[in-house]
Amino acid sequence: MQNKGLITVFAILFGLVSLYQLSFTFISNKVEDNAKAFATGKFDATQPAERAAAEAQYLDSVATQTQFLGIDYKTAKEKELNKGLDLKGGINVILQVSVKDILKGLANNTKHPGFNQALADATELQKNSQNTYLESFFEAFEALPGENRLASADIFFNKGLEGQIESDMTNDQVKPIISRKIDESIASAFEVLRKRIDKFGVTQPNLQRLGNSGRILVELPGAKDVERVKKLLQSTAQLEFWEVVKEEEISSFILSADTKLKDLLVSKKDTTSIVTDSTQTTEGSEIEDLLGGEKVDETVTPEDANPILSKVVPARASNPGLASFSVKDTAVINSYLRMPEIRSMLPVELRNTKFLWSIPEFNNDLGEEITSLYAIKGNKDNVPQLSGGVIVDAQQSYTQVGRVSVTMQMNGTGAKIWEDMTEYAYQNGTQIAVVLDNIVYSAPGVSNGKISGGRSEITGDYTITEAQDLANVLRAGKLPASADIIQAEVVGPTLGHEAISSGILSFVIALVIVLLWMIFYYGKAGAFADVALAVNILFIFGILAGLGAVLTLPGIAGIVLTIGMSVDANVLIFERIREELDKGKSQRDAINDGFSNALSSILDANITTGLTGLILLVFGTGPIQGFATTLLIGICTSLFTAIFVTRLFIDSYTKNGKSLTCSTAITKNLFKNVNIKFLQKRKVAYIISGILLTISLGSLFTNGLNQGIDFVGGRTYTVRFDKDVNALDIQNDLIAAYGSAEAKTYGGNNQLKISTKYKIDETGSEVDREVEEKLYEALKPNLPSGMSFEQFVGDDDAKIAGRMEYYKVSPTIADDIKKSSFWAVLGSLVVVFLYILLRFRRWQFSLGAVVAVFHDVLIVLGIFSLTYKFMPFNMEIDQSFIAAILTVIGYSLNDTVVVFDRIREYFNEHGTWKMPKIINGALNSTLSRTLNTSFTTLIVLLCMFLLGAESIRGLLFAIIVGIIVGTYSSLFIATPIFYDTVKKKGIDLSDKKEESEVE
Repeated sequence: MQNKGLITVFAILFGLVSLYQLSFTFISNKVEDNAKAFATGKFDATQPAERAAAEAQYLDSVATQTQFLGIDYKTAKEKELNKGLDLKGGINVILQVSVKDILKGLANNTKHPGFNQALADATELQKNSQNTYLESFFEAFEALPGENRLASADIFFNKGLEGQIESDMTNDQVKPIISRKIDESIASAFEVLRKRIDKFGVTQPNLQRLGNSGRILVELPGAKDVERVKKLLQSTAQLEFWEVVKEEEISSFILSADTKLKDLLVSKKDTTSIVTDSTQTTEGSEIEDLLGGEKVDETVTPEDANPILSKVVPARASNPGLASFSVKDTAVINSYLRMPEIRSMLPVELRNTKFLWSIPEFNNDLGEEITSLYAIKGNKDNVPQLSGGVIVDAQQSYTQVGRVSVTMQMNGTGAKIWEDMTEYAYQNGTQIAVVLDNIVYSAPGVSNGKISGGRSEITGDYTITEAQDLANVLRAGKLPASADIIQAEVVGPTLGHEAISSGILSFVIALVIVLLWMIFYYGKAGAFADVALAVNILFIFGILAGLGAVLTLPGIAGIVLTIGMSVDANVLIFERIREELDKGKSQRDAINDGFSNALSSILDANITTGLTGLILLVFGTGPIQGFATTLLIGICTSLFTAIFVTRLFIDSYTKNGKSLTCSTAITKNLFKNVNIKFLQKRKVAYIISGILLTISLGSLFTNGLNQGIDFVGGRTYTVRFDKDVNALDIQNDLIAAYGSAEAKTYGGNNQLKISTKYKIDETGSEVDREVEEKLYEALKPNLPSGMSFEQFVGDDDAKIAGRMEYYKVSPTIADDIKKSSFWAVLGSLVVVFLYILLRFRRWQFSLGAVVAVFHDVLIVLGIFSLTYKFMPFNMEIDQSFIAAILTVIGYSLNDTVVVFDRIREYFNEHGTWKMPKIINGALNSTLSRTLNTSFTTLIVLLCMFLLGAESIRGLLFAIIVGIIVGTYSSLFIATPIFYDTVKKKGIDLSDKKEESEVE
């Protein structure tokens, strides 16, 4: 081997760099273990909040203290190996920035009927389209009857787009401008979210824009307060300052509205009392329509004379407003005040008045949340005198009486407007409402004259953390449009710790078995391969740490699979060395030729697997990208360590003439004289495969597949109990609560995976909370006695029962995931077909490989279809399953390509042999490698499957089945198919260059 010294230096330096990169992880883990021990010593398990605070305090105190080689904890934490949500716990969401809202804003919230119809049509088109919302809007707008122009003065030819859009522009000229403005708004939303997250206090957050769809991925490993994160991400931070209508100016309207409502409701009641039961139902629904869709108690009697005033509660909120009401009554009060008959009673000067509510607060006397009603002096355009765009700074502070508040500083323009507003309020005795996202946070009066300098304050019933988050949101600025969570995953820290423990255990056991097997089968050469394998693993983790990549549970599975592939490369080399020795070559020549002859097969096998890994990286998200990342890194490091590091050890050992047989006394003659007539058995194999495929297809058409929420949308919860539970009984309780739900045992009998599609089409934190409250109430009889809702959904390291994990996918993104998965599988088949065609220059090889892959994939799908109803682990078809299918494709091709490579070699070596003898010989000569590689890979996968985390058992099961079927198909399907396509006309596989036909 040439350049031996250079390779040695490179390997040593690479190893040292990898150790240095991993040292940050060791240091941060050691300090965090000390912090945990410190907190545990001060507080017991019943004080999780105090423990967390003590742990954080300890880490803050030692953040800049040197720990090792001049490295402090803060530096180590920033550079440690990133762990994904499934290993660390945390929150992962995909936000959909509303392009519809941005378009409305660009058009100044126009009332143009064609524009608004196009928005509605675009929303419908999105349900069955892969286009972006903007593309669907343009399509819908062009489809409107008549001549409709985007550059109309009622749409985009307005002051806001002055100088960019002219009145004489065509629609095709306007479209790129609008597209650019949309992109700028989404980029602005991304920056706003990044600024908010940067101040949240989570280490190693990850934000990514996902294409041009308006979607933003946010990953917060280690985050525990789910509700706080949701508020931080979804709050539009629409800060506005409005004049409040004086109580004496609006009170007469409230009294008159109350009287008018009594007449309206009593009139309807009288009408419905004289008709039949069926008509009563219809009339009752008319009352509901009158109230904007709110449910109405039809037992209301004429004596209930005050529909509004009767709902006023005796207690007063801290922000008094006009009156206080129970939060549960706000919807019906809103519906009353929106009724045309009621709004028409407003005085002319108050016709644009809008009614808003203050922040809800819990009242101990009433035992419920109450809120106050405010009348805000609006205007025709619904534009406030002053908005949050003028805020240049915001800080958490305290009022003079010690209440938590948020102080704000405005820019020069805002300060002047604020001065004018406060002067007017002082002179007229009015209040100024501070409104954030349509909620009145405070409405102070001005008692000491106008306020100069542009300082203002928001007060409310905040905790310090809430005030800090609000200040953070105001500093970062408002989102240009609403952002809905269309996919969310929450993993509790308990599951993360368990995943790490089980992952490490299974990984170590699998590694030990493989190391021992290599020594057992190949002797000293196997020991050299073991050292190279250890170096390979060091390189993988070092690269992951250095690149800042995220290690996930599927990522660990990818590393385990890499172990199998690394072994495969060494097995190919050792088998070729044994063959060369059997031919009577000297040891030096056998080693040189063994490495040289194995190189082609090693490269082909790894490139085909690498191509499927690249497709996974492009089409996958989150943990699946983690799987693809480790797989691709592992392929590169495996090639280096198998080809160069193993060679260094072998050359060093044999340079003084020491014998290296690449076998032991037990394995020396294994598979040496095997002569199986594979081609003669192909018809039997065709029959067996035909039966398996028929059963698989029959099951797929009858049973179908258990599609996970990745593909159909829905919510999934992993819930743990403090005792064993009956899944069927709990499923019945959940169906009573949701209408439809599914509960399956997940791991032990004290843990369930619960899925439901209840209100999955609706977005917002209120809906998420409602679904979780229903879950809590349905499960409450089986939960530990006294467990509150907050404890059920909360996350702490000592949690032993409650909601451990949460996953949500909206139908919109589920459809996208399904289509992306389809294209990923199809794309991988096309890419592999083309690679084999390019590599072997014969379409017959490509056909055999692709038929074998289709065969393997269909049988894996069939087994999942046949067994998902009774298997004791999750067998849903989701993104992880697609990752497994692509891995099966890569692995099946790995085996097939090695065989094809040997067929081509035998064709050139044994020119007088007939094709059946060449193919049988090639298959027999690679049999030892095929079985050895499959065995070692299956061993490591079985260890992960039996001892690893529950969440990846479905993925591992699919890969295990795929490897077994792929090994069979490489011997009995791919090669026989190739033979049947060439047996009549023959084929030339010689390495001689074809002479050019063009002179």
